[in-house]
Amino acid sequence: MKTYIVMIAAIFTLLTEGKSEARVPENSNVKNYIVLTRNIKQLKPIILAAKDLAAEDGSQFGKFKVIICGKTIVNVTQMDKMAPYLEMAEENHVELYACGLSLKKFKIDPKNLPKQIHVTKNGLLYDFQLQKEGYMSIEL
Repeated sequence: MKTYIVMIAAIFTLLTEGKSEARVPENSNVKNYIVLTRNIKQLKPIILAAKDLAAEDGSQFGKFKVIICGKTIVNVTQMDKMAPYLEMAEENHVELYACGLSLKKFKIDPKNLPKQIHVTKNGLLYDFQLQKEGYMSIEL
């Protein structure tokens, strides 16, 4: 009987050796959000929504990202317009992104963007990729 148990244990060990076990993320209930906007004036209500969602979600609140695209991208380099939104976004842990395709179309050098704004090559594609990862999305 001992031999039989040892053989089963040995076979089990050989079969499972080198295989990794799939793991469920520690906090699989994390809620992440992505918003695509074509209007710089929408940043304030978007950031206020992020603030409210963070309070509502509590420890399940993950990331909140905003992609700015279209013609409004020209406003992103104007610090007099962007300063209040940048401060508000930082206070509420909202990540701001500029669509690289929009930057190219409107001939804006990414170097002229405020340091708080990241650039994504294609805003729409990035939005879809994040949705695949489970982000909740809305386009305004």
